[in-house]
Amino acid sequence: MAQTGRSKLQNQRAGLNNQILKAMRMRAGAENLLRATTNNKVRDQVLLELSYVNSNLQVLKEELERLNISVEVYQHTEQTSSIPLIPLGLKETKDVDFTTPFKDFILEHYSEDGADYENELADLMDLRQACRTPSRDESGIDMLISYFQQLGFMENRFFPSSRHMGILFTWYDSFTGVPISQPNISLEKASILFNIGALYTQIGTRCNRQTKSGLEEAVTMFQKAAGVLTYLKETFTHTPSYDMSPAMLSALIKMLLAEAQECNFEQMILSGVQNEFCTLAKVAQEAAKVSEVHMQVYKAMNQAPIKENMPYSWSVMVQVKAEHYKALANYFVAIVLIEHQLGPHDDEDKQEKALSQLYDHIPEGLTAMKILKDKQQRTQLGKAHLSKALVCHEEALRLSSLCSQLKQIDVLQEILSAFHKRALLKFTQHQKEDDFLNLLVAPEIIGKTEYKAEIILPPVSRVKVIDLFQRLGPLSVFSAKQRWTAPRKVHLTLEDGDLGFVLKGDCPVQITSLDPLCPAAGAGVKEGDYIVAVEERDCKWCSVNEVMDMLKGIGEEGKEIRVISIQDQTSSMHNKSATYSAGMQKTYSLVCLNVDDDKSVKTQKATKKLSFLSWGFRNRQKAASTLCLPTATTGKPDSSKLFLSPYNTLASDSGMY
Repeated sequence: MAQTGRSKLQNQRAGLNNQILKAMRMRAGAENLLRATTNNKVRDQVLLELSYVNSNLQVLKEELERLNISVEVYQHTEQTSSIPLIPLGLKETKDVDFTTPFKDFILEHYSEDGADYENELADLMDLRQACRTPSRDESGIDMLISYFQQLGFMENRFFPSSRHMGILFTWYDSFTGVPISQPNISLEKASILFNIGALYTQIGTRCNRQTKSGLEEAVTMFQKAAGVLTYLKETFTHTPSYDMSPAMLSALIKMLLAEAQECNFEQMILSGVQNEFCTLAKVAQEAAKVSEVHMQVYKAMNQAPIKENMPYSWSVMVQVKAEHYKALANYFVAIVLIEHQLGPHDDEDKQEKALSQLYDHIPEGLTAMKILKDKQQRTQLGKAHLSKALVCHEEALRLSSLCSQLKQIDVLQEILSAFHKRALLKFTQHQKEDDFLNLLVAPEIIGKTEYKAEIILPPVSRVKVIDLFQRLGPLSVFSAKQRWTAPRKVHLTLEDGDLGFVLKGDCPVQITSLDPLCPAAGAGVKEGDYIVAVEERDCKWCSVNEVMDMLKGIGEEGKEIRVISIQDQTSSMHNKSATYSAGMQKTYSLVCLNVDDDKSVKTQKATKKLSFLSWGFRNRQKAASTLCLPTATTGKPDSSKLFLSPYNTLASDSGMY
């Protein structure tokens, strides 16, 4: 595998996770020994070892945090004039062997040889292994989505709610490296969803933000990532991993939407900002909105229990961005006020409206129109905004320098320094000696945007996936929730051109309206059975018409079929009397007793009912009226008039014999 920067980073993360796991096991063992021993010498030695283990564990977690903030690895190669975005790292997992548990379950539950599914099991194992290192593009997303959909099939086929399968899923926390192990497949599904969202963020950070199309793609990727995490939060509400807790997911969703807002702002100023009053005011409010959403993310990150698990460098990065974009908002307002004096040809009403919308309150004694017309007041307020912009830029530089991880990101330091120098130069150009005599505090700028970052739900349905274990049969019938008997071989023969049952349903075909006196019932067929094979040919996925074609030409020798029964319903299903369906209004018993006035009830004989399946539409009412009459009156039905064909159906799509 090509050792790209990202794959190296992911391999380092996997190695750190293993080291953290060993350290945690050592700490747990030392703590157990400390609680169990009463020897003071042993206790002192254990305490010393425990302090060493805790220190080592702290170093490992700090190293993992360093990897989490290695944003330059995920950025576009030509990204030199944009503040780095924060991507999520993929969760690591241990290998899982499905082979033995699934083979045993196939044999036990589905009564099939698990060895026949070697290829399906190999494909499943390969797919899971590939999902650990997906490509950073749409094909990687599709692969993760396909595995997530396969997990849905697997859950229904192999994971009954009554017992565990003996499979243990282990996933490492993305932020702390703490391993979580559970036999519940929901942990696997939730972790794959998290990785889908994480991969979207990595695609978003890799987009070329120097182009309009690249920024549009980045916005979409972060919105999709937020949608995946929102779905994860709402669907899997009891995940034991810190990075997938509802509180942590809420903070991450806010961070991703803030980054989408940031990319949208970059798209607005990509081709430059027109040096016009209302345009500059609009850009200032857009920058204030970006600062506002990042400050909300910062507050969310610093709430318990998120603060303990969120990477410290991420929290500082978000705070740096909040200060940086706040500085930009004040800088643009300063340019509006200082360099755009009201001229005779300017639209006073338009400028007054734009200026009044910048603030929720204007300094006491001033109005929007007074500021516009009074050059001195206008310049003083502009300088106040420049001064505030400088303070915010300096704060952003200070915060980034205090964080060792951010301090090492050269592109971040260069951008912050460049914008600080620009604001300082502008402030120096307009600075006068008596400025300290005219102190004025710049009011807060209202954040306003025409773009609202919204979540995009995960496009799970766009990837068409075929169930790897579809040979087991339709999932609606052959699932882990239903118990079946082992397939029984039944030799079917005709009697008077009639099989004695009706076929209905579709994939698999079910036997209904079974005549208990027909040869099929005597051979072991039961009401409600499903036909799974005809003459060793699997028909679990066959329609009624296809099964009918298989049974054609049954002849005198007959044909062998295999049927299965639902275990918890078998006892009651075969006792049900047949019901005339196919549009008939009445229900008839299968057997009509022939009462002879001259004989006792003990000598009464039961005459086998001729199946209505071979009567045809025109003879239904006649048959219904004559079937229950005494034999002495009606005599034996004339088979030459009633018999059509053993393959004649009441309707072409009914599947009835």
